[in-house]
Amino acid sequence: MRELRIHGRGGQGSVTAAELIAVAAFESGVYSQAFPAFGVERRGAPVQAFVRFSDEKIRLRSQVYEPDYIIVQDSTLIKDVPVFSGLKPDGIAIINTEKAGKYNVPAGVRLITLDATKIALEELGLPIANTTLMGAFTAASGEIALSALESALRERFPGPLAEKNITAARRAYDLVGEGA
Repeated sequence: MRELRIHGRGGQGSVTAAELIAVAAFESGVYSQAFPAFGVERRGAPVQAFVRFSDEKIRLRSQVYEPDYIIVQDSTLIKDVPVFSGLKPDGIAIINTEKAGKYNVPAGVRLITLDATKIALEELGLPIANTTLMGAFTAASGEIALSALESALRERFPGPLAEKNITAARRAYDLVGEGA
C-alpha cells in the first residue's frame, strides 16, 4: 500500500484533490481511498486530506502517519505544521512555492517545488492550485495515469472549467516530467 498526505488550508481544495486523486487511481486500476481530517476550523485553517493506493482491498481506516508522498498546498504551513513528519526516506514531497528555497526534508526524500498558484492564476484566473498540484503528483509518483486524472476532472467540473483545470494539471505534469 502507498499513501499520500495533503497539507493545505481550508478553502484550498485539499479534500477535493484527495477525492479526485482517489477516483483517478481507481480508474487507473488500483484500489483507492480518500478522506479528510479537519474539525470545525474556518477557511484558512490548516487541514489534511489523505489518499491510499493498493493492489488489494484497503481495510485500514486510520489517518496517514507515514506517507510515501506529501503535497503541501501552502508553503507557509511548513513553519507551523510538521508536514514532513513520518515521510518515508524514499518518499516524494511536492511543495507549492514561488521560491525554490531549501526545506528541511528527511534524507532520501525527493523534493519537488513549483509555483502551482501562478499556473492556477494563469489558467483558471483563481489562486486555487489543487488541480495543478494533482498534475505534479501524477508525473512525480506514477500512481495514476494522466488520462485518468483528466477523466476525473471532467466528471467533477462542468465543460470549460474542466478544460481549464486539465490545462493547469498538464502544465504541472509537463514541468515535473521534465525535471524527472
